[in-house]
Amino acid sequence: MIRKRVQILVALTCGMLVMGGVAQVSSAWAGKERPPLQQIPSAVCGECHQEIFHEWQGSVHARSSAIHDPLHAAMYRMMIGDPTQEGVKNPKTGTYPECLQCHTPNAARDGKTKLDALPAYEEGVNCVGCHTVEAFHGVKGEDGKLRLGSAAYTYSDKKVQGPYGAHHGQTPALAPGAAENAQPTINPYPHAQNGTLFQSSGICLGCHEQHNNPHGLPLCATGPELVAAGQVTTCQSCHMPTVKGHANHTMAGGHDPAMLKRGVTLDLTTRLEGEQIAATITLRNNLIHNFPTGAPFRWVALRVTALDAQGQVSWKSAQENPIKEDPQAMLMLKLTDAQGQPVPPAMATTLVADTRLKPREERKLEYKIPAKEVKTVRAELQYGLLLPPMMKAMADKVPAAAMQPVVFVQTERTVAGEP
Repeated sequence: MIRKRVQILVALTCGMLVMGGVAQVSSAWAGKERPPLQQIPSAVCGECHQEIFHEWQGSVHARSSAIHDPLHAAMYRMMIGDPTQEGVKNPKTGTYPECLQCHTPNAARDGKTKLDALPAYEEGVNCVGCHTVEAFHGVKGEDGKLRLGSAAYTYSDKKVQGPYGAHHGQTPALAPGAAENAQPTINPYPHAQNGTLFQSSGICLGCHEQHNNPHGLPLCATGPELVAAGQVTTCQSCHMPTVKGHANHTMAGGHDPAMLKRGVTLDLTTRLEGEQIAATITLRNNLIHNFPTGAPFRWVALRVTALDAQGQVSWKSAQENPIKEDPQAMLMLKLTDAQGQPVPPAMATTLVADTRLKPREERKLEYKIPAKEVKTVRAELQYGLLLPPMMKAMADKVPAAAMQPVVFVQTERTVAGEP
């Protein structure tokens, strides 16, 4: 199921990059005026940085725009408008759509909303979306208001930014058919070494620190979570580990089941107590931010099942909806409107509860299971990108596979006393 979901998501979005001969992209610029840095497509960078480019192609950043991310696209169309039209404004505020400042920073720098106008817009957070950032100024302005994404940064118009400077061991490539002693025709922009920024969390926090909903409720608050935990490491330490001598640009997070599995420890013990089985599930957050974190509609559910000797399920901790049937098993934000009714995050005025695991938190959950004919007890954690009510409301707008929760870790125990 996990592999199928990833394949479907990639299939939905990989149409964004039609390469057709990468080396020809920049060689076509030879002797001509180069476009502004924020309009450079990632294929150009991929001429030298091929491994990094291919890693980025598999990342969520590469499909973050409302053209290619099916979830974001549906929300954008519902709340803002058509991402293929120019001059679109937030219908409630009459201003430039704020979400583009994170999801399509290159378009935001140009003040454009027609995201299919240029590959560098359509690509979402592409190479130059990050590697032209010169400084991070924090997400809170002098007036106390939030400034998010591209508004939180100063960008360089003349130099590509990075932790080490030009090439970092790469050999500049030549245009096809060029003489061996010819000057490279690609990489026409100077590079600047900016390790202070690129080896700190600041390069990430413009988009990933905090975001309030329209009622001012701080729902995306990974930054404050890091501060509360003492932030003993950088975002890149986990999300961009060193692979083959460079930082991995897959930038795995909540969309990657393997990354989720690393983030939390799931342990299960069982013991017989008369005609019942006492099952103790221990959850430990291994991270320095909440689990899950980020978008307020993400959730994790613990599901416990009992199996007989034939492997058939004889008992479940929740039949249909764990939010109602087994609330202790749900790691999520619980939000309501002014009347106390559950609502989607954008409409919420009150944060009723936050049941997510806090940084380094260990939590134990107890279950009593009828012991008759039970051979095995199984515990599993399931991760969802959208809350169940939102999945239902968006069923006709988003492919089901893109919303489908995935089981990312599972463990089981033979009941005590059995061989």
